[in-house]
Amino acid sequence: MMISRLLSLIIKELLVVLKDPKGRLILIGPPLLQTVIFSFAATLEVNNLTLAVNNLDEGKWGYELVQRLSASSTFTGVFSADGERQIARVLDEQEAIAVLSVPQNFSHEIESGKPANIQLLLDGRRTNAAQIVAGYTRQIMNQMLMDMGRVSTGVVMIERNWFNPNLDYKWYTLPSLVAILSTLVALLVTSLSVARERELGTFEQLLVSPLRPVEILIGKSVAALSVALVEATGIILIAVFLFRIPFEGSLILLYGSMFVFLLSIVGVGLFISSLSMTQQQGILGAFTFMSLSVVLSGFATPVENMPDWLQVIALANPIRWFLVIVRGLFLKGMPVDDVIANTWPMAIIALVTLSAATILFRKRME
Repeated sequence: MMISRLLSLIIKELLVVLKDPKGRLILIGPPLLQTVIFSFAATLEVNNLTLAVNNLDEGKWGYELVQRLSASSTFTGVFSADGERQIARVLDEQEAIAVLSVPQNFSHEIESGKPANIQLLLDGRRTNAAQIVAGYTRQIMNQMLMDMGRVSTGVVMIERNWFNPNLDYKWYTLPSLVAILSTLVALLVTSLSVARERELGTFEQLLVSPLRPVEILIGKSVAALSVALVEATGIILIAVFLFRIPFEGSLILLYGSMFVFLLSIVGVGLFISSLSMTQQQGILGAFTFMSLSVVLSGFATPVENMPDWLQVIALANPIRWFLVIVRGLFLKGMPVDDVIANTWPMAIIALVTLSAATILFRKRME
């Protein structure tokens, strides 16, 4: 009897879920979308990267090494970087993941049977990618020596990691958490706000209140912004004072760009909340956006590793832009021009999302 009652209840619950069109959409749509996006974006491979080469060697070995690096599938672009100033700019502006410096006597040392030295400057802000690139470069050089019958000679590769000398993963992770966790807080607070009003039956009170739709949204936005800014401040203080991660940039630039970033996230959250009839739908919508935006942000895997069509989609992801800013301000003191260059796309995203949320909210209040 108990089994029969349980079976009837299970069938009833399944029918309730499957007969609801919105329920079917929430249960089937997001997992399928996440499966497609994750399969392309969440990869541990390091490819589609750009390498700069400062080749001072006029012999055949320097030329051979550059040609092999250019032919490697790991690097989609290998270009020349001459002089210390250009090398510094290449790494500062992330034009390349690394700069390989080949000295003048490289070919001569190999021909003489002596160990030749070579230097690889790596962008330490991307700890995992930097280590993998160093391994790939070393493998290509060793394979070149084997093919040319110079295994006994050997090449000593001297690695230097800029912005993160010891490749400490915390220097990479904690600044990134300023963006990830503040996004989570702002998204949850806003995505549940309007849906909670509907579920608790207080949405009708808003309809008859003297508040205009824009004023209601501003009130909900300010609350979410305040909580997210406090959360981000706490993470910054922990990173700097507890974990001793250097902060080289300007707090004014950080908080200015963070404000624009959180505005774009609040817009997304309010849009999700305006679409949702229940808090459960709001939570599922927030989870779907959060998981996809983190994967497409470059936090776990570089955006350059993703297919071209995903890289285009990632341009509309505010976390992708703010991660560049927060890492740059923490580890290298990103200049004002670079901060602005990564802030104005977030301003456009904020304008679009807040406008869409306002229009949808007005329609729901009619």
